[in-house]
Amino acid sequence: MREPLQPAKSRSLDADIIIKNAPDPVFVSDLEGKILSANDAVYELLGFRTDEVLEQSLSRFISPEETREVFVSDLEGKILSANDAVYELLGFRTDEVLEQSLSRFISPEETREFTAALREVIERGVIRNTRLNPRSASGEVIPTSLNASALRDEDGKVIGAIGILRDMRELDKALAYSDSLIKNAPDPVFVSDLEGRILQANDAVYELLGFRPDEVLEQSLSHFISPEETREFLAALREVIERGVTRNARLNPRSASNEVIPTTLNASALRDTDGKVIGAIGILRDMRAYEKVVRDLQQSKAELQEKILDLEKFEEVVVGRELKMIALEKEIEQLKHEQGRKHRG
Repeated sequence: MREPLQPAKSRSLDADIIIKNAPDPVFVSDLEGKILSANDAVYELLGFRTDEVLEQSLSRFISPEETREVFVSDLEGKILSANDAVYELLGFRTDEVLEQSLSRFISPEETREFTAALREVIERGVIRNTRLNPRSASGEVIPTSLNASALRDEDGKVIGAIGILRDMRELDKALAYSDSLIKNAPDPVFVSDLEGRILQANDAVYELLGFRPDEVLEQSLSHFISPEETREFLAALREVIERGVTRNARLNPRSASNEVIPTTLNASALRDTDGKVIGAIGILRDMRAYEKVVRDLQQSKAELQEKILDLEKFEEVVVGRELKMIALEKEIEQLKHEQGRKHRG
């Protein structure tokens, strides 16, 4: 009987090794949220000892006052646990949410999208920025964004998902307002979140870059600029958060035709109704015409300098000839004078 147990033990050991050496905080829990194993990065992140984490419920470390809506579901979408922020968002009691399928709160179409998202969690271990619009107890449809990561058992098998919802109502209101301001703006204008993801753009942006809206929206700006400029753009976003504005940041996005377009970026903070910075409104200035003028001026300057040199050379030749003529005239005059004296003598 001992021999058949060896493969299972070996698999468990392999999972432990993987978890232990993972660079990010990684833990394994059962479907009730009890933590079965964790790596050092988890203890470092939380500041607890091993015995203070293992065999403890995940709910111990998720604050009831956590502002983000966090829930755990199985692979069929049944909600196994949730924090108070979820109940506050939806307006339902605990018993009206737990053990219920998420399909109860979203449309059939979004249920299919969520099921597809769960498949992506199984395959890739994570999903980002999936839009869900759950209906609250009052009947309000609430726009949210879902980020989810895989929940694994002690053998590393995906058994569920940990989801974090982001209430998008305030952001959507701010975007609606900004849309009215930027839609008809003559300059390329876009709205991004604080991670640099493009949420909105006007026609001038698509005309500048040559991409369709579906190729721009929901994409990170890093998709269009170099890694170095991505770091500079994120620094500009930090400046927007701290100061509310950034001026004349240089960006060189690559267009659909692969042209590198020189631009300058001016950006200001996008705030919610509480004054919190939730994104940035950026205005791009196409610098191609300006840089062409600069190049033309530099070319004209170079040509002018070349002509000045030619003129100076010509002047040297002319002056030299004039000096020779003056000297020659003096010699002629002197010869005439000498011949006159001879005739008089």
